[in-house]
Amino acid sequence: GLSIPAIKIGQGSREVHYNGSFHANEWITTVLLMKFLELYAKSYQRRTNIGTFNVPRLYRETTLWIVPMVNPDGVQLVQGKVNSQSDYYRRAVEINRGSRDFRGWKANINGVDLNDQFPAGWETEVRRRSIPGPAPRDYPGTAPLSESESLAMASFTREHDFRLVSAFHTQGQEIYWGYRNLEPPESGAIVEKFADVSGYRPVKTLESDAGYKDWFIQEFRRPGYTVECGIGTNPLPISQFWDIWADVIGIFLMGLDV
Repeated sequence: GLSIPAIKIGQGSREVHYNGSFHANEWITTVLLMKFLELYAKSYQRRTNIGTFNVPRLYRETTLWIVPMVNPDGVQLVQGKVNSQSDYYRRAVEINRGSRDFRGWKANINGVDLNDQFPAGWETEVRRRSIPGPAPRDYPGTAPLSESESLAMASFTREHDFRLVSAFHTQGQEIYWGYRNLEPPESGAIVEKFADVSGYRPVKTLESDAGYKDWFIQEFRRPGYTVECGIGTNPLPISQFWDIWADVIGIFLMGLDV
């Protein structure tokens, strides 16, 4: 019953999309996206640059759509904000083998991994995962787009003409790109720019299926990326925020300019 807001900023004909918190214990990506939105809006209002990036020009040329939190129920579960008397909570405890420690929970409230839900080699992913039912992570569900969150993201994406998408996850300081060699040639050049501004390592993913960026590449043959922010054990502590921010702000900006 929770909403999944999308935020639009900019007025250009080129559309770009960023999202965060596909995975519940990766909620720091939402904070990063909201901070970028704040900085970008202030820079536009003041007609200033961010580093070498001319924000008024980017605003004129590019429309950015941000979905800061794809998985609100899962994030609330990890953060201890789901009513412990609710049926949802009791079911989650069951799925979590009786534990009320949800730090390792990536799934939505139903125990479905939303980034294993997309119709791009979904059957292959089911076989690879070999998870028989709802779980804290890696269960692809009963069918592609069976969950309201993944279905909403697919519908939202189809309603737009995105030139590029980036899904922000944690952790590993890597940028996954490509899908079964269906990506356009420019994808490699773009990820090298992302790597230059962030220090993150580009990884061409050939063995990945059913993820949002996999599906986007397959469906639209345009550049799609999964950015693994930070390093450590999820959920990354908020004390890492500024270190991660220093790395990824260049990716946020470069994505609007390539």
